[in-house]
Amino acid sequence: MILEIAQIDVKPGMERDFEAGVTAAAPLFRRAKGCRGMELQRSIEKPQRYRLFVKWDTLENHTVDFRGSADFTQWRELVGHCFATPPEVEHTAPAVQGF
Repeated sequence: MILEIAQIDVKPGMERDFEAGVTAAAPLFRRAKGCRGMELQRSIEKPQRYRLFVKWDTLENHTVDFRGSADFTQWRELVGHCFATPPEVEHTAPAVQGF
């Protein structure tokens, strides 16, 4: 399992629009090949900063399958206008599991 972590800073005053866009995009992720779930969290200290967590079966499910799809284009149309800067994206894999 691969965890995509995207740090997204939104333009001031665009928080509600961004959250609405992510909600509208949830079906795009649900039907994406290899996607096992997604969650959006908002920073308490920096309320214009969000982190999007998406679970993928493989790295390629995100970087090739999803990013190369029409659904990715639609995702960016729903939320891209809210971005203050391009999202910072990284992928992680389990190292230690205890719980």
